[in-house]
Amino acid sequence: MVREALLWKLDGLSEYDIRRPMTLTGTNLLGLVKHVASVEAGYLGDCFDRPFPEPLPWFDEDAEPNADMWATPEQSREDITGLYRRVWAHSDVTIAERPLDAEGEVPWWPAERRRVSLHMVLIHVIAETNRHAGHADIVRELIDGGIGLRADNDNLPGFDRAKWTAYRERLEKAAAEARTGHEGGPDPY
Repeated sequence: MVREALLWKLDGLSEYDIRRPMTLTGTNLLGLVKHVASVEAGYLGDCFDRPFPEPLPWFDEDAEPNADMWATPEQSREDITGLYRRVWAHSDVTIAERPLDAEGEVPWWPAERRRVSLHMVLIHVIAETNRHAGHADIVRELIDGGIGLRADNDNLPGFDRAKWTAYRERLEKAAAEARTGHEGGPDPY
């Protein structure tokens, strides 16, 4: 379900908007999908002696930092979402074929923690996917106001735009009142 929710965040947006860096560190929707696909391919493939069969050049030794966090102009939406769906299928075979206590190794973790069970890795991948789906929630809201868990269930109060505006203004007022008499923090941007 979270995999689908992450992809749903791309629906109805232009190529520009799905690639658009929305934070100081460049967080963007298509990059989040590319990253999550790459992470899942590693943890549920390589770590259990089932390498994902397609090359992921953004993880090569000579790849630039964060190359897995954005899509090049040559990488289409379909390329990245298709990759993610192929990774799911590959991961699902690992999950189906191995018991939860199957041992694997995460070579990029410290030596004392590298030996892991499939159960541990599943928890890690689920947490990682949910974390990035949360990022996608915020990025999508910043782009066009699109919110929620799914197209048919936003999982939020049924406020109209005016009610959301009033709600936000109330929160801003509470924040400003709390700041009174306190030293303000630095502007992160």
